[in-house]
Amino acid sequence: MKIKFPVEETVKKRYSVRNYSERVIEADKINAIADFIKTLENPFGPTITFHTLDIKPGPTTQKLGTYGVIKGASHYIGATITPEPMALEALGYEFEALVLYLADQGLGSCWLGGTFDRRSFSTAMHIDDGELFPIISPYGYAAEHKHFKEKAMRKLIKADQRKNWPQLFFKDDFQTPLTEATAGDLAFALEMVRLGPSASNKQPWRIVLLDGNCHFYEAKEPGYSKAFAYDIQRVDLGIAAAHFDFATQEGNINGHFVTTAAPELTLPQHLEYVFSWIRE
Repeated sequence: MKIKFPVEETVKKRYSVRNYSERVIEADKINAIADFIKTLENPFGPTITFHTLDIKPGPTTQKLGTYGVIKGASHYIGATITPEPMALEALGYEFEALVLYLADQGLGSCWLGGTFDRRSFSTAMHIDDGELFPIISPYGYAAEHKHFKEKAMRKLIKADQRKNWPQLFFKDDFQTPLTEATAGDLAFALEMVRLGPSASNKQPWRIVLLDGNCHFYEAKEPGYSKAFAYDIQRVDLGIAAAHFDFATQEGNINGHFVTTAAPELTLPQHLEYVFSWIRE
């Protein structure tokens, strides 16, 4: 999909907002968000269904659980998928496009994968049985001050820190770190991947540049996804794909994603091939 916001500026502007102000989102922005959601697509094929929820305070308001993580939010967006290959990656790609669009509009958001009550949100969003419901996000204007739990969580997961290039990107094999100079015209796209959000800030993407193509791998965190019926870190790989794709588009570098181009490499423990970007 084509995006119309500046990639680096928007990626750096986005951060996880957990405390929201009472400022009302303007009607034209609400309508623009709905229109943007209709344009969302992904390079992997599976269909993503988006669900919006506006909470109007009152005596009959249903209590929705975010375990104290989110304060003051009146608007939520959720996404569901049917279980099929690459569905989680497709969800990560489209949802991150939406998150970046919200940031470009001056609105905050926060990826929630494990810290929301799926049962209450499923009921409120009228989600059918059989749909996987991995992700929601509040959205709105950020409050002027962060609450204590928000500050503590950001400190716990080191939210403002990212792994360095030698930990994430490699040349030809997993023994040779990739430098920005060696990456050439793909350095910007890889840097945008490095700055991307991920569950608990684990940054599970690993990329090998080989013959001009980029091969994406998941560095699986043992036991991390055991609480889910799916590998939630695959959503993070979709986020990485979105950042890479948007940055290469902005740089007029042509390429496409495939899932059947795994090179014959010796893989470190807990690493698994996911997809490749092939230069055209």
